[in-house]
Amino acid sequence: MSTIAGTAPRGQTRRRIRVDGWRWAGRIFLVFMLLYTALPMIWMLITSIKSGFAAMQFPPQWWPDEPTLASYQKLLDPQNSVGQDFLRFFWNSLFVSTVTTILSVIVAVPAAYAFSRFRFPGRNFLFFAVLLRNMFPAVIFLVPLFILMRMLGLVNTHGSLILTYLTFGLPLAIWLLKGFYDNIPVQLEQAARIDGATRFQAFILIVMPLSTPGIIATAIYSFIGAWNEYIYAYTFLSKNEQLTLPVGIQRFFSENTTDFPGLMAASFMMSVPVVVLFLVLQRYFVRALTEGAVKH
Repeated sequence: MSTIAGTAPRGQTRRRIRVDGWRWAGRIFLVFMLLYTALPMIWMLITSIKSGFAAMQFPPQWWPDEPTLASYQKLLDPQNSVGQDFLRFFWNSLFVSTVTTILSVIVAVPAAYAFSRFRFPGRNFLFFAVLLRNMFPAVIFLVPLFILMRMLGLVNTHGSLILTYLTFGLPLAIWLLKGFYDNIPVQLEQAARIDGATRFQAFILIVMPLSTPGIIATAIYSFIGAWNEYIYAYTFLSKNEQLTLPVGIQRFFSENTTDFPGLMAASFMMSVPVVVLFLVLQRYFVRALTEGAVKH
């Protein structure tokens, strides 16, 4: 039976309604997740511009009557003790995270390339053994690593954190980069070698530029993991001049009171580098995840 011109069959209409329903459900879910993610950041920012009295009011003020940047001025002022400590903690976190990121990329790039391109006995076992560590919670390794760092004389040094963060960050970094290298045609390297390039030259000139999104994604992952880590920094460091930001912001807690505006200002400033880094480089991160997950 033919349908009237200009009208869609009933089955197509039902499918279109079903598709539109799922599409709207997806949009609602994304809006919900956006609010779930953004509202804590917004509340943290609002609390940071309140006075100490306004931050403790109940019911809470959604917007302060007299916004103030006093907490930020105190944190960024190197003339007072709070500002000196915060800037020192910020520098310590930046140093540890940057060194960890650089070393992670330097080690993960050749390791992932070797797993992707070379065939050797025990290759699969070794690759999955590298990932095996991520099956266990980080706290299981806390005491053994502390004993090891004490034997090496690295307690109360940033070196203990850098080595620990490499232990936890490298497995996923190698796995992420291996999936990316698997999608780069080996024929490109073969063509370069036919033209006279060595394997190392083919890797540097052909593979490295094509794997830039994967390397950037690995760097983002390593940096965020080192920047936010708390348990090991709290355990390995006790000297005030060595503390990182996640541990150092405990300064705003005391036995009798808590400086909530200062705490929220410090937390917000701690979040800014990670958010900016991800927003600037998110297209590389998404591309690395998608291209590394699907084998062409």
